[in-house]
Amino acid sequence: MSTQVDTTRDTGDEPSLKRVLGPKLLLLFIVGDILGSGVYAITGDVAGEVGGAAWAPFLVAFGVALLTAFAYMELVTKYPQAAGAALYTHKAFGIHFVTFLVAFAVICSGITSASTSANVLAENLLAGLDGVNLGIGSSDGLITVVALAFMLLLALINLRGVGESVKFNVVLTIVEILALLIVIGIGFYAMGQGNADFGRAMVFETSEGKSLFLAVTAGTALAFFAMVGFEDSVNMVEETHEPERIFPKVMLSGLGIAAFIYVLVSIAAVSVIPVGDLAASDTALLDVVAAGSPDFPIDTVFPFMTVFAVANTSLINMLMASRLLYGMGRQDVLPRSLGKVLSERRTPWVAIAFSTLLALGLIIVVGLALGDDTIEALSGTTALLLLCVFTVVNVTVLVLRRDHVDRSHFVAPTVLPALGALACAFLVGPWARERADWVQYEIAAGLIVVGIVLWLLTWLTNRGIRAKKTGFRDPDQLGG
Repeated sequence: MSTQVDTTRDTGDEPSLKRVLGPKLLLLFIVGDILGSGVYAITGDVAGEVGGAAWAPFLVAFGVALLTAFAYMELVTKYPQAAGAALYTHKAFGIHFVTFLVAFAVICSGITSASTSANVLAENLLAGLDGVNLGIGSSDGLITVVALAFMLLLALINLRGVGESVKFNVVLTIVEILALLIVIGIGFYAMGQGNADFGRAMVFETSEGKSLFLAVTAGTALAFFAMVGFEDSVNMVEETHEPERIFPKVMLSGLGIAAFIYVLVSIAAVSVIPVGDLAASDTALLDVVAAGSPDFPIDTVFPFMTVFAVANTSLINMLMASRLLYGMGRQDVLPRSLGKVLSERRTPWVAIAFSTLLALGLIIVVGLALGDDTIEALSGTTALLLLCVFTVVNVTVLVLRRDHVDRSHFVAPTVLPALGALACAFLVGPWARERADWVQYEIAAGLIVVGIVLWLLTWLTNRGIRAKKTGFRDPDQLGG
């Protein structure tokens, strides 16, 4: 790993963030985030919606994500600041509270995604320990305890700094890709040995008399959780070298690599394991490895590889959430203490602590309320929040066409963000979810209410003590 030169400058009372990301680190960041817990968490659930053709919702989700990626590529090269969706919303509409809602929705999506990953990690880790006959068990309570401990570990890594965190991400991403290649390799090896049925991957099966269109829609709403991650890179732009030049090609490359791997994984999974068994499993890919390689000991090692792979998603999500909280504290739209930075490590320690506390509370509350359905509820909430944000982002790129800047930047074909806004808005609706999945709306609303309460407290403090209005003074600096 080459040494990066620190080109940042200090502003105000707190030091600024360090630029440490180049094209290779950024690509690994995006690929690692997209390939994280999503494929481990929801492959079985997607198969339960559409049958063996589980690859179809992943492809549709990729298409929706790709439309939004074009919008992000135009906006991030036009406005290369770390604020991301919140900055674009503010520039397009200029309504401070709407900007706040978008920013906090992005923060909440990172926290729900990290909480999902923590639960997936806990289930796979405990399954791996059972596989080596340690006999620890895997009760809901124990899963929650392991998930909480993992979130605390992530906070310590995050406090070390983005350079250390992203380098750790490189290791995790390599393990992550290797683990998924093992699933793919075992699946196709089993097909070659006649121990798997490739024909299942071509069969659409819907439940409860649901039409194929609605089944694919519901599957896509689930699969979309597995395609998110590329937007996190926008919030790291202030820590990236030459973002105007490298972001478009790196973002498209990352999305393409992830989609290709997902399609192969889903085909391998349904070919080795019958759809019904796959949909009922909490550790679907673990079961694929065990069933596809009964004569090899890889099934005892794979759970621990999964742990490292899933950890990647949580780390990146918490990095993003803490940077946005830091920016909102610096803007005085959330408590000012969130903008505090460790002088030596130059990391936003209060924002890291607060985002970690939110994640811990979410894991406890949802785990106690839903038990086995925790992962599906949290992953669905993540997708719901981001689909709302992506709808806004696709609209802003069209509104901001009237804003001309003095730099060359990527321009997306107009039809793409228009289609992106319609597709994302459609997937937000209740028709894209089972009735039992409506708890996702409740979780999302609860988190947004937390943000609104913090906004009101900050508004009262600003008005009563500082005699100032609450609003974004400089939204360009929102993300750091």
